[in-house]
Amino acid sequence: MPKKNLTRNKLPKPEARQALLNTRRNARMARSAHAYVRGNTSKFYEWLDGIEGHKLPEGPAIWICGDCHTGNLGPVADAQGRVEIQIRDLDQTVIGNPAHDLIRLGLSLATAARGSDLPGVTTVRMMEALADGYERAFDEAAGDADIHAEKPEAVRVVMKEAVRRSWRHLAEERIEDLEPTIPLGPRFWPLAKTERREIEALFEKGSLARLATMLRGAGDEADVDVLDAAYWVKGCSSLGRLRYAVLLDIDGAALDGDDLCLMDIKEAAPAAAPRYSGVRMPRDNAERVVEGARHLSPSLGERMRAARLSDRGVVIRELLPQDMKLTIEQLTRDEAMKAARFLALVVGNAHARQMDSAQRKAWLTELRRNRSKTLNAPGWLWTSIVELVSSHAAGYLEHCRRYATEREGS
Repeated sequence: MPKKNLTRNKLPKPEARQALLNTRRNARMARSAHAYVRGNTSKFYEWLDGIEGHKLPEGPAIWICGDCHTGNLGPVADAQGRVEIQIRDLDQTVIGNPAHDLIRLGLSLATAARGSDLPGVTTVRMMEALADGYERAFDEAAGDADIHAEKPEAVRVVMKEAVRRSWRHLAEERIEDLEPTIPLGPRFWPLAKTERREIEALFEKGSLARLATMLRGAGDEADVDVLDAAYWVKGCSSLGRLRYAVLLDIDGAALDGDDLCLMDIKEAAPAAAPRYSGVRMPRDNAERVVEGARHLSPSLGERMRAARLSDRGVVIRELLPQDMKLTIEQLTRDEAMKAARFLALVVGNAHARQMDSAQRKAWLTELRRNRSKTLNAPGWLWTSIVELVSSHAAGYLEHCRRYATEREGS
């Protein structure tokens, strides 16, 4: 008997998901201070706003990531298969202050440095490298910012792997099988009948069927069938929201032994990142995420669509083998500086492409203001990082205390 049939009766029913997801999220965030930072966007903005006497510069009104930590950057393929390092998670995207993305990335890197037992002096140098990499994206005198220069080892390794990956790698990694089914277990849970029907109806719509056929080079008239679907248990930030994995068959190709099509359906929740007042953004959260992606990460944005499912806004995209998460957990001193400079350049380029020449020049001038003799980085950036590292360290320990207490009482 197949393994998934043996475990199916032990898997949670749809109405029992939320409590289990909350427990899993708390466990993941207790693993490390870096994991706690990644899973706590709302606290980031709460603590940033609470820094006494602290004022950030107001950058140009552009689309920002809103949750710009290292885990939300990585290789992304466009519809033609070209691979670049870009922002890969846009759940929190808003038209807001670009300084927020720079600070969020700096906090993530500083936390990774602490987890790698690097000395505080290295964190200082990382923030200087962060500022340098970000500013290069706006400096017209420097010419085109070379996105391929000085890649840290972690980036080089993941890029090489991304370029050579095929559907087989994706299937083995995500669904652990090459058969046209999704194996139920710890990562994939069964659907209610109503969920399955709604998902099947979703891909009967021409606009969403074309999303799948576009990436496969199939014509608009190609038949798109749902082979299987399951609730997908994913990372900290999305636990508790609707999340589905869907296997599609395009014109019978899967039954003929060709590649399958794996779609990701993700609920779009309200953003915790603060938006600028007086700017116009889509009111629907899914449409907001797609629009932000098109500005910040064009390779990803062209592969995404907004839709409604169970009366909630969802974002749909096909997962390609080249889409990978950039994992930066352990850093050497040299790699820490390279990672900070390179990733800041990636984010800077995403910001700069939305600005005209005058805006880029003005923002660069602001970034270079009020430098001290002891720190070659904006003072507001350093103050933010110092205060936030302290707040998150305390918050992380308190989270671990509550988690340990809950486990003892269960």
